[in-house]
Amino acid sequence: MQPQIASTRIVPTDWLNPLPLAPFFSRPQPIEVDLGCGKGRFLLERARTHPDVNFLGIDRMLRRIRKIDNRARRHGLDNIRLLRIEGYYAVAYLMPTASIRTYYIFFPDPWPKKRHHTNRIFNPRFIDALHRTLQPGGIVHIATDHQEYFQEICGILRGDNRFTEIEPFQPTPEERTDFELWYEGKSPIGRLSLQKKDGAPSTQLPNATI
Repeated sequence: MQPQIASTRIVPTDWLNPLPLAPFFSRPQPIEVDLGCGKGRFLLERARTHPDVNFLGIDRMLRRIRKIDNRARRHGLDNIRLLRIEGYYAVAYLMPTASIRTYYIFFPDPWPKKRHHTNRIFNPRFIDALHRTLQPGGIVHIATDHQEYFQEICGILRGDNRFTEIEPFQPTPEERTDFELWYEGKSPIGRLSLQKKDGAPSTQLPNATI
């Protein structure tokens, strides 16, 4: 029988400063972040098969967070914690410096209309935040079905000498997200993985306002 978990949700008392993430988990293990975890198919399977890793799922939609919380508790996945907030803000202001081993960013909103492109999460400020919060040698895995957005992401990250491109991450069949299953056979999936170079200076933590 799986142990009962009261809740996997994190509700900060301070939304303006970095969260000390380690105390929210029951064991001191590497922390990996599923940014925009959606309905949790990837997050739940990854946590189940990697009990030696702590996973933080971040999503802005309450119903998704509640659904993942219920499933994680039901299956006794004590290495999952959840945070309901917008992705950029979470990385830029709430993740401590050099605290994250891996980010998984799968199928971010492409904001396909040209007038909405400024809403896309991948921009220089976000890349700075990823770099600051990754550990030395930390990794970012990205996937999207939107080819124009994928080329934009590649252009931004491949031109950043703080990162080295590595072999793209390939999820197992059980880890594929609901978005990936939906677009399977309809649109090619672009995948990009990068590793933070050791010794590259990080940007300073920006001042938070809400």
